[in-house]
Amino acid sequence: MKKEINKGLNVSLIKRILSYTMAYKSLFYTAIVLTLSLSALAIVRPVLISYTLNHYIVGVKDLSGLNKMCLFILLSLVTESVLQVFNIRITNLLGQNIVRDLRNQIYKHVIHLKNSYFDNTPVGTIVTRTISDIESLSDMFSEGFIVITGDLLMLVVFISVMFYNNWLMAMLSLSTIPLLFIATALFKRGVKKSFTMVRNAVSELNTFTQEHIMGMRIVQLFNKEKQEYEKFREINKKHRIANIKSILYYSVFFPIVDILSSVSIALIIWFAGMHNNSLHLGLGDITFFIMMVNMMFRPIRMLADRLNTLQMGMVSAERVFKVLDTNEKIESGGGIQFKNVSESIELKNVWFAYRENNYVIKDVSLVIKAGETVAFVGATGAGKSTIINLLSRFYEYDKGDILLDGIALRDYDLESLRMNTGVVLQDVHLFNDSVYNNITLNNPSIKKEDVERATREIGLNDFINELPGGYSYQVTERGQSLSAGQRQLIAFIRAYVYKPAVFILDEATATIDTHTEQLIQSASEKISAGRTSIIIAHRLSTIKNASRIFVFDNGKVVETGTLRELLATNGKFKKLYESQFLSENVY
Repeated sequence: MKKEINKGLNVSLIKRILSYTMAYKSLFYTAIVLTLSLSALAIVRPVLISYTLNHYIVGVKDLSGLNKMCLFILLSLVTESVLQVFNIRITNLLGQNIVRDLRNQIYKHVIHLKNSYFDNTPVGTIVTRTISDIESLSDMFSEGFIVITGDLLMLVVFISVMFYNNWLMAMLSLSTIPLLFIATALFKRGVKKSFTMVRNAVSELNTFTQEHIMGMRIVQLFNKEKQEYEKFREINKKHRIANIKSILYYSVFFPIVDILSSVSIALIIWFAGMHNNSLHLGLGDITFFIMMVNMMFRPIRMLADRLNTLQMGMVSAERVFKVLDTNEKIESGGGIQFKNVSESIELKNVWFAYRENNYVIKDVSLVIKAGETVAFVGATGAGKSTIINLLSRFYEYDKGDILLDGIALRDYDLESLRMNTGVVLQDVHLFNDSVYNNITLNNPSIKKEDVERATREIGLNDFINELPGGYSYQVTERGQSLSAGQRQLIAFIRAYVYKPAVFILDEATATIDTHTEQLIQSASEKISAGRTSIIIAHRLSTIKNASRIFVFDNGKVVETGTLRELLATNGKFKKLYESQFLSENVY
């Protein structure tokens, strides 16, 4: 993070950020014009006030002229205020539009990333990048680029007019500016560090909170509430310290600015009083320079804060673009549309590692014929589920090839491949929505009558009717309002209603009761009929109808055969049967 702090303003990064304004050229250019106009108009009011004091108040009693000048001053104030309202609205609208587009872009990018990215990146970090970091980019437009440019232009106009009016008084007015620049530089450096600490603490808080809320059952089950609370307190303490540091810098900096401003004003009054006869200064001139000091110190004071806002926006932008530049994206593949398996699914010498060279699939070769139901069995970690992940292209295999009807898996269109592959996982994820929407996933092409017909076909209609409200029953987050078995049954309906060409059942009966298992077994048989099906299971009851069984061990297929053939040999499967399945007394 220190590297980010010391980098300064990255020109290429600024160009990339500004490229998002091209979709809103009218807003962007209007904001620039308004900012420049406000910078030019800022000098009008002090000049009018100075002129009025010198020509219509001191020595001369011209009530008519005074009224006109007061009207001009009021008009300039109203004009400036109206432009300021429009400027604030337009710059914020520009920023929010860009934030919306960028957030849409990053979310669209994230949902197409490989599973390996999510394996290695905490959920809280992704949430921070998508929400908090992008939000800070809005400030770069409302308080950053355009406003800073306007402030700098305003200072140039102020200083030029001051020197034009009286160079000696201008020098006196600017005498404390070097001290202000030193204070500003120290403030900017300190606040930048504290803001970076705040950002890091927010990311850490998001990650910790997300992870522990999702795993709250484990925390409570093992009585770790106190320990986890203490961890949270420490992270929250870091966040508090970082915020207090930034507040401390502000509480010191702003009074220093006010003191320096007051010193400049005092010098103007003292010098004008001592040398008024020789300088021929009127009340309007003195008032003008006092107003200039007040108006000049304000943008200088705000400039430090806005530069920090810009810098922190740059840090956030760099983090966001780092996600967007992540190449861990599964390519759509070729243009071949996958509709059905007409010949076979074949794995030829496939190797795969989640981490480099640490292979979990080692030289696996197997063939699954079209319409065949096969089973994968083996100990936990043997590689069964990994094969499913490769077939669904959640991960890309490293060596070898996977063929569908003799065509490489990567040559098929990814969307059509997944659309025609129905997977029921052991850990079913349901969304905070109705049962109906969890089944259809809000697919408008799937009608309610289609869902009802599919549910009846696989014998799960009674299960749906038993739920309060049936298809309208509101599922809570992650499906916690339903049992594990009920979630599995909804997953079966979801897989079936999409009419997949390939059906995959991954350990779906490992953690459910006998009654639900019977429902799943019946549904599984009906879904598998006429489809190429792969069943991964520990329970023997789920694979009794498989035409062939592939036995996995340590990432390899060590045995292949029918149930009878494998039980007839004294191999790995028979040992698994005797140790895990014999007590079920299925056969």
